[in-house]
Amino acid sequence: MARTVAQVIVDALSELDVRQVFGVVGDALNPLTDAIRSTDGLEWVGCRHEEAAAFAASAQSQLTDTLGVCMGTVGPGSVHLLNGLYDAAKSHAPVLAIAGQVPLAEIGSDYFQEVDNDALFSDVAVFRATVTSPDQLPQMLETAVRHALGRKGVAVLTVPGDLGERELTADRPTRFSLNAPLSRPEESAVRRAAELLDRSERVTLLVGEGARAARQDVLALADRLAAPMVLTLKAKAGFEGDANPFQVGQTGLIGNPAAARALQDADTLLLLGTDFPYRDWYPEGRTVIQVDTEATHIGRRVPVEVGLVGDAGATVRDLLDHLTAAPAGGEGARDRSHLDTARERFDRWRTGQARLADPSHDKGVVGRIRSALDNRSHDIRPESLAAAVDRLAADDAVFTSDTGMATVWLSRCVEMRGERRLIGSYNLGSMANAMPQALGAQFLDRGRQVVAFCGDGGLGMLLGDLMTLKTYRLPVKLVVFDNRRLGMVKLEQEQAGLPEFGTVLDNPDFAAVAEALGITGIRVTDPEDVEKAVERALRTPGPVLLDVLTNPDEIAVPAEPTVEQGWGFALAKVKEVVRSHGEPDGD
Repeated sequence: MARTVAQVIVDALSELDVRQVFGVVGDALNPLTDAIRSTDGLEWVGCRHEEAAAFAASAQSQLTDTLGVCMGTVGPGSVHLLNGLYDAAKSHAPVLAIAGQVPLAEIGSDYFQEVDNDALFSDVAVFRATVTSPDQLPQMLETAVRHALGRKGVAVLTVPGDLGERELTADRPTRFSLNAPLSRPEESAVRRAAELLDRSERVTLLVGEGARAARQDVLALADRLAAPMVLTLKAKAGFEGDANPFQVGQTGLIGNPAAARALQDADTLLLLGTDFPYRDWYPEGRTVIQVDTEATHIGRRVPVEVGLVGDAGATVRDLLDHLTAAPAGGEGARDRSHLDTARERFDRWRTGQARLADPSHDKGVVGRIRSALDNRSHDIRPESLAAAVDRLAADDAVFTSDTGMATVWLSRCVEMRGERRLIGSYNLGSMANAMPQALGAQFLDRGRQVVAFCGDGGLGMLLGDLMTLKTYRLPVKLVVFDNRRLGMVKLEQEQAGLPEFGTVLDNPDFAAVAEALGITGIRVTDPEDVEKAVERALRTPGPVLLDVLTNPDEIAVPAEPTVEQGWGFALAKVKEVVRSHGEPDGD
């Protein structure tokens, strides 16, 4: 018996070991969702917003390095996928989006809800096509999947509403023939890079997620070069922890002074598997060597002396073979003072951060003075909340974080030790990603702890999908940094010398909202209650929303604050004081 278009697509997803498909049901998708309903091992997850569905699918792809799948029906349903798909594209996550369309004969007639999907997704998708005949399958589907997996991006397949139930006249099994290529740079380029590294006195590594699979090789290289290792945010998972004696944390606005100095003090920078985009944080006049699988990434952030296009692990192993410097302790080994100094600075910074995260800090002399300036309401320090989660969460927990201050506190206070994983909108920088990404992560393993660091602005933006957590009884733990602010925007305004404006949020009691939805809600207003509340949230079965009222005036000092930023803060604070304390902004 010949299969329908919908059944061919769903059978292929099952063959690819896709376990969940995320979306919102409706008209053009009905044949597809019905095929999912009758297919063992494949689950339809009905979200409350298609954007959440796309974020969830992207999260699964990032955690498994396999295909994530979402669906949006005709017109607005497909449009709503767009932001989550942009996040997947910027994160190089293979995602297949099935988009509904008006009946085939109505395409181009400005039919009700008609949207030109091929135009809509032109900027975000590595492949996009509209099925106009059943016999274009399964080849068109195979092409879409190969593009998504081979180019690590988004593929969009549009299915008109009257095609899903039509049968193929020439059916055949799908054939994907997928394999992961391993590339390595030319030997001459490796030799040139090794010569530069041998001649360098102070090498610093900037390591990104692209090197995560080559952890042991990268550690061996850091040891050989006596090089401190600065991590991008996405490289925290895989390179943090006591087992890495070379890492000195992150640089940039969310980073620390030790990492910034490690970059500044180097004469040579070696970039491994990162396209760190913030040009202002690269030191000038250094020799730069970059390793990346994408030739187009070489040199687009900072001028590069040698570019090595290839797999990070294979390239690092080749470098180790060509370096003449001896391993640590051997004759001719490199001087380790650059590494030792960077690590000492990092340890001092971490000690200071631990003091700030101590709930009793504000009771001391320094703490009382600081509180008089930036915490007159004695709200909970966000550092103390993040540190409590770090202490109590499992060593294999999956963390997600909303763009903004929630990510700052996670970056500084949560260590990705053990088998912990971390995902967020760290390339697109979208709001509202943490909760739906946690949703996708939890579906992969209901027994694994999943913790979302949510900003109050981000949570409010896609609040409806709290119901998805409740419907499927997903044991996600939502930790809400409730500072009643768009905190990162507030920080940006104050750095520029502007008074806070338009950032105040009139929040509900999020814990009460959660309770009304059938989710365990816990609200914390006293710093002394943070530890017990976090412990209770993590051990409570099912989904939990922990709403913690944090200090809205907490300042996240950049790794290397400039004089201009200092004057900006001072000027902004004067302007804010002139406007009476507590007065709604704009009045």
